[in-house]
Amino acid sequence: MADNKEQKIVVFTELTESDNNLILHGLKLAAIFKKELCLLYNYSLKQKPRQSNFKQQLQNYASVVKNEVPGQKVSTLLLAENEHTLPDILAEDYEAILVVLNTLNFRKYSKLLAETSVPFLFVHPGSAITAYNHLVQPIDLRKETSDSSLWCSYFGRFNQAEIVSIAANDKTKEAQKNVNKNADLTRKLYKKFNITHQLYKGNKSSLRNAFEALELALASDCNLLVILGSSSITPLDLLIGLPERKIINRAGKLPVMVINPRKDNYILCD
Repeated sequence: MADNKEQKIVVFTELTESDNNLILHGLKLAAIFKKELCLLYNYSLKQKPRQSNFKQQLQNYASVVKNEVPGQKVSTLLLAENEHTLPDILAEDYEAILVVLNTLNFRKYSKLLAETSVPFLFVHPGSAITAYNHLVQPIDLRKETSDSSLWCSYFGRFNQAEIVSIAANDKTKEAQKNVNKNADLTRKLYKKFNITHQLYKGNKSSLRNAFEALELALASDCNLLVILGSSSITPLDLLIGLPERKIINRAGKLPVMVINPRKDNYILCD
C-alpha cells in the first residue's frame, strides 16, 4: 500500500453487500476530515487460499470509489492479523485515525474495541444518516472525557457540527466535582473553536449517563452519538454484555462512535 504515513479513515469491510453503505459513510468522513479512505479486509489463516479473491474484491471496491469520487484518495489493505494486534497495527503502521465497522456485528469486534487506540464508529448497514453535523455527547466523571470532547470538536471545526452535551448527575461531592471539571473543560474547548454547543445537566449518574444521552439522541435530529467505552471489563460484563454493546443495539440506525478510555488516543492532524 502506498504512502502509509498519511492518516486514514479505515472501513472494516466484510466483503458482503453490507459494505456498500459502510463505504459511503467512510467516504463522507474522509471528505469531512480530508483524509485518505482505506478499505480493509482482515482474513483468517484458514481463508488464506482465497487471498487473491479478497484482494480483487477490495480493488473492485476501490475502482468504484475512484470512478464515483475522482478527487478522493483511496487505498486497500489486506491483512491476516489476530484481534489483539490488529488495532495497534492499524494505528501505528498504517496511520488509521478512525475505523468504520458494521453495527450488526458488534460482538465480532468487541475484543478489537478493547485494544484500539483510535475511535471505532459503528454504522448500521441500512443507515442513511451521514450528515454528522448534530452530535450528542455524555459527560461523566472520567478524565478521558477530554478525548470524546476533542473528537466532537473535530466535527465542530471541520463539519460545522452542533454539539449537545449531557453532564452526569452524581451524588457524591468528589464525583460531581470531576463531572463539573470535565464539563467546564469541554465548554472552554468548544468556545475556543466557536462551536455551537449546548450543555445540560442530566438526571442519571455517570454509570447511566451514556444511556440518557442515547435517549436524547434518539428523540432529536442527532446524527452521531459519541461515547466512551468501558474503563474496566469485569467477568460480569463479559457475561451480560458491555454497556456500549447495549447502547449500540438500542441506537438502531444511529451511528455511534466509541472511544476507548483504556488507551491513549491518536490525534487528528489538521
